[in-house]
Amino acid sequence: MNSNGRINARLCAAALAMGIAFGAQAAPEEPLFSLAKKEEPAVLATLQDLVNIESGSRDKPGLDKIAALLAGLLTHLGGKIEVYEPNAVDTYRLYDTPKEIGKVIVGRFKGSGTKKIMLLAHMDTVYQPGVLAKRPFRVDGRRAYGPGIADDKGGIAVLLHTLALLKALNFSEYGLITVVINGDEEISSPGARKFIERMGAEHEFVFSCEPTPVKADDIALATSGIGAATLVVHGKSAHSGVNPELGRNAIIEMSSQLLQTNDLSVADKGIKFNWTLTTGGVTRNIIPELATASADVRVRKVADLDVIEKAFRDRIAANKKLVPDTRVEASFERRRAPLEVTDASRAVARKAQAIYAEVGRKLSVDESGNGGGTDAAFAAQSGKPVTLESFGLAGYGYHSSEEEYVDLDTIVPRLYLLTRLVMDTARGR
Repeated sequence: MNSNGRINARLCAAALAMGIAFGAQAAPEEPLFSLAKKEEPAVLATLQDLVNIESGSRDKPGLDKIAALLAGLLTHLGGKIEVYEPNAVDTYRLYDTPKEIGKVIVGRFKGSGTKKIMLLAHMDTVYQPGVLAKRPFRVDGRRAYGPGIADDKGGIAVLLHTLALLKALNFSEYGLITVVINGDEEISSPGARKFIERMGAEHEFVFSCEPTPVKADDIALATSGIGAATLVVHGKSAHSGVNPELGRNAIIEMSSQLLQTNDLSVADKGIKFNWTLTTGGVTRNIIPELATASADVRVRKVADLDVIEKAFRDRIAANKKLVPDTRVEASFERRRAPLEVTDASRAVARKAQAIYAEVGRKLSVDESGNGGGTDAAFAAQSGKPVTLESFGLAGYGYHSSEEEYVDLDTIVPRLYLLTRLVMDTARGR
């Protein structure tokens, strides 16, 4: 049996038609909680199958393979599938955008109600082909390891098995559930961002399934906006031993420019501006004629992208040249908008905390906007949907050289949380 068939069988095993009564109470809702506990082995097996498909953001064959698997699984669960291929009109090309971009798998589930809910995740990872052979899927105690298992294959597993639980409960009181799983999130979603914006604007709620840190066990109401500032210095090459005075050292001028723009962060506003990459020169005995540098920029508010871009460009324009006859070029990319907190997202977060308490766990709510940026901000761009982030499994070690893992003890509570929240939201509670 292939991977598609194995997961289909596991998802189908829970699909028992039954009624369910809801109401606010301290104890877990039944039969949902019992079904969520029975689903844990199936979730673990799904994680293994997803991790065993390498799907780095630039690995188009791997992305196509996992996309086909997901399309089959969503079809089996009852969804109407659309495959969105990024196109030239919608693609927001950044300096590191690959020629081929992963597609977006969309599954639509029509119900009998009125509320429109979007579930968001991504299938791409930060890893290069071949990493899986060095760091294969494995389970050690209550941890499951593997490249991309937390970010974001754990989120995909929660999403898939939430749909399986809804099917098992014969619950269809939503108007529409739309699943969106894209293949370019880790490279700032150049191909999917416009599509995600359009999809978000068609829904009232967006629950995004990025991981939550093991130590936090939270959901997020805010994420970082991300920018990239770049400098290019053009100088003149010369022999560094024979006639260095004829050259114009681009590295020296770049160093001067960096020192003059190293204080653009505004701590009390959450604006972070940090130079993180530099390159220059081609060989030891040539005065370098070219140097480049890039800065990572983080903001909490959409308007602050305007603020920091203007501050950067104004500073470069005003900077003094240390090396005469050099030319400095500045550019600024807006890689992600921030997700900002709203009163509506706080209200849904309070409901989520009450649901989590039913299974004896405390759900933290992160409003800081510190750290990473996610596609949730694109989904929220229209201002229409109430958007919350981090419904995936609790994980550790993503985007690092350490072995990435998820905490298996979070499978049941996270399944219960997202399923109950979808149900309550669908019913207007």
